[in-house]
Amino acid sequence: MKILLHVCCGPCALHPLQMLRDKGHSVEGYFYNPNIHPFKEFRRRVSALEEMAGQENFTVDIDDNYGLTEYLRKVVFNETARCSICYDMRLEQVAERASVMGVDAFTTTLLFSRYQNHNLIREKGESLARKHRVSFFYEDFRMGWQEGIERSKDMGLYRQPYCGCIYSEQERYDRISRRKNNNRQEYHD
Repeated sequence: MKILLHVCCGPCALHPLQMLRDKGHSVEGYFYNPNIHPFKEFRRRVSALEEMAGQENFTVDIDDNYGLTEYLRKVVFNETARCSICYDMRLEQVAERASVMGVDAFTTTLLFSRYQNHNLIREKGESLARKHRVSFFYEDFRMGWQEGIERSKDMGLYRQPYCGCIYSEQERYDRISRRKNNNRQEYHD
């Protein structure tokens, strides 16, 4: 099959790309991620993806439009549903593109992450596939989680510390702050 792979970043694409190729699929990538904040992080991820694509002989189309405004307009006051909204935004774009390209199916590197909601991604992918008359290829890429991490480290790729949105960045700093406060508390007890 010819598959369009939505790519959130270079490191997360390594294992899914290899797995799909090992099964005999022809794979092209598409980077569309309006959720990433700040702009410097967006640029780092694009650069790492370009580096990875060059090393892996992977054709990937990069939408380098920094779409933060569009993303924020959709999630502000809907923060509890932000991941669902984000999946909709990204997968809708990928499904539409896959349909126009005439590929057999589309999938996403979001299915590589242990931190993403696989059931929701699958549900949305299948719904969008029906809407755009193209198949959604579901594969649980998480089994290669550690292997993908190790490969990205060996390749010297930039590896991001959060999913990309401003909310997940805040949650990351909140966890760090809580850990520091807990350590201070333990020290003083």
